[in-house]
Amino acid sequence: MKIKITSKTHVKPNKPILGKQQFQLTTFDLPYLAFYYNQKFLLYKFENLLDLEEPTFQNNVVEKLKDGLSSVLEDFYQLAGKLAKDDEGVFRVEYDADDEEINGVEFSVAEAPDVSVGDLTVEDGTAKLEELVPYSRISNLEGLSRPLLVIQVTKLKDGLAMGLAFNHAVLDGTATWHFMSSWAEICRGAKTISTQPFLDRAKARDTRVKLDLTAPKDPNAGDGAAEPPQLVEKVFRFSDSAIHTIKSRANSVIPSDGSKPFSTFQSLTSHIWRHVTLARGLKPEDITVFTVFADCRRRVDPPMPEEYFGNMIQAIFTGTAAGLLAAHGPEFGASVVQKAIVAHEARVVDARNEEWEKSPKIFQFKDAGVNCVAVGSSPRFKVYEVDFGWGKPETVRSGSNNRFNGMMYLYQGKAGGISIDVEISLEAHVMEKLEKSKEFLLVEEEDGKNLSNGNANGNGLV
Repeated sequence: MKIKITSKTHVKPNKPILGKQQFQLTTFDLPYLAFYYNQKFLLYKFENLLDLEEPTFQNNVVEKLKDGLSSVLEDFYQLAGKLAKDDEGVFRVEYDADDEEINGVEFSVAEAPDVSVGDLTVEDGTAKLEELVPYSRISNLEGLSRPLLVIQVTKLKDGLAMGLAFNHAVLDGTATWHFMSSWAEICRGAKTISTQPFLDRAKARDTRVKLDLTAPKDPNAGDGAAEPPQLVEKVFRFSDSAIHTIKSRANSVIPSDGSKPFSTFQSLTSHIWRHVTLARGLKPEDITVFTVFADCRRRVDPPMPEEYFGNMIQAIFTGTAAGLLAAHGPEFGASVVQKAIVAHEARVVDARNEEWEKSPKIFQFKDAGVNCVAVGSSPRFKVYEVDFGWGKPETVRSGSNNRFNGMMYLYQGKAGGISIDVEISLEAHVMEKLEKSKEFLLVEEEDGKNLSNGNANGNGLV
């Protein structure tokens, strides 16, 4: 893949916010400083919508995106700032329109004239995406000297690839897609965005936590005991029919404890957890851990607005013996997941924060748990509604950052309805077994119909 960067600029808010603005990072933000930047990839096909020849592309696409970005940064100006810390080691987001060291959002334009949209929807891992999505293997802590948001727009033979890297210590998925939808809204012609971000981080957690972090640490670095496994990546697409089947099977046994029916999320993630555990061939007594990075905006007391800009996620951990998960029907795993999620209410959230503040610990990937299946992103994010004026994306993906054995990202399916796309990273021999599992793929023996459509992604290293 031949990609040439043709320009690189920095985009700042149209109307700078006067004065120096400082927003202390909260206990919800700080644990992610050693994670990598959170990467997103959106792919658009233009067909006959507009002439892609220069200077039309520059004027109709690039300048439109940059103008819209300048406008939306008036509301999301924290993204045009930088990470900083005071003399006591308390981290914050800092924005000062008069500070030349704050360079705004980095915006690169590239071209790949021999690459088509079809080449990138074949989905052979994230290796092809590495040159299209910036900041691979860049730690969030490097936001002390790097932009908090980096964008690369690549002109393809018949469309556009948009790669983005967001500093994960500054915002979570909910805030990310609020920003993306707002930017697209401005580019489609809106004078103002429909939903303003709520920027007051002190309302989320007003506690000073001092951290002695001076250099980025590699989140993939182990303890020297063993090399991390090489992983392969795959996207499994679960159709409306597949989701309905999975959910109905999980709810086929009425719980005796009076608990609510299992949600789509609980049914699907427990389905994946169970079948990954089977594919791993664990011993019956081995413990397997399920982890979900849950949005806490509505869990805290008092609740925070959905528009809160920052991180308000916490990892929820639960687990069981592999033998129990394998021996029981889908309702067992769904019940384990449901109980953990329901129990994570305001008192638990506060207790977790207080515990962390007494003994701060920067997360590493291995902390997700043994024999883990972990969930990031959410199918409730309307990723296929991010339309800048030339139509909906052909596909939405995560980049190569922040992947580990058992990590999966859930996205709204392009087909609509309740369809869901599942990106997952596993060891090669485990993935091979999963791909052959008719029960996992919901292959109906009588007619061979496959209710899910897994598109092989090839090899990729985390």
